[in-house]
Amino acid sequence: MQKPDVFTVHYVLKNKLGELVDTSEGSEPLRFIHGTPGVITGIQEAVKDRNVGDCLEVTVPPSMAYGEHNPDLVRTVPRSMFEGVENLQTGMKFQTNTGSEAQVVQVVSIDGNLVKVDANHPLAGFTLYFDIEIIERREATDEEVAAGYPLD
Repeated sequence: MQKPDVFTVHYVLKNKLGELVDTSEGSEPLRFIHGTPGVITGIQEAVKDRNVGDCLEVTVPPSMAYGEHNPDLVRTVPRSMFEGVENLQTGMKFQTNTGSEAQVVQVVSIDGNLVKVDANHPLAGFTLYFDIEIIERREATDEEVAAGYPLD
C-alpha cells in the first residue's frame, strides 16, 4: 500500500474583497500529510495531484473549509462565567471544557452582565481565496503516518 505524501506549501489567504487574512510568507510554510485532519479539505484537494513548483489559485467554499456559520454555537452567558478575568473585552478568546471536548469561544459583545460568545471558527461561513505554491512533496515515513503529521 502506498503511503500518503507530505506537502510543504507557502500560502496567501485573502477574503472576497482581496484583503490579506493570513500568509505563510516570512514565516514557516504549511506542512501536512495529505488526507490527515488539521488542514482544510479545499487545500488538500487542490494539491493532491500537483507537483513541486506548481502555483495555484484556489477558491474554497465554506463546505470545504470551516463549514457554515452555526447560530447554535453563539450563546449569551452571564458575566460571572468569566470570574477572575479583570478586563473582559470583545475579541478575547477562551477555552471551555464543558461537554465531551474542549471548545474555543470568542467574546463578540458585552452588555452589562451578559456576554455573547461565539464558538464558530472565525472563518466559518466564508469562502476562502488562496494562492498556494508547492515547495516540497515527498512520501511520508511510517513514523509520520503513525503520528499523523510530518516529523522533520
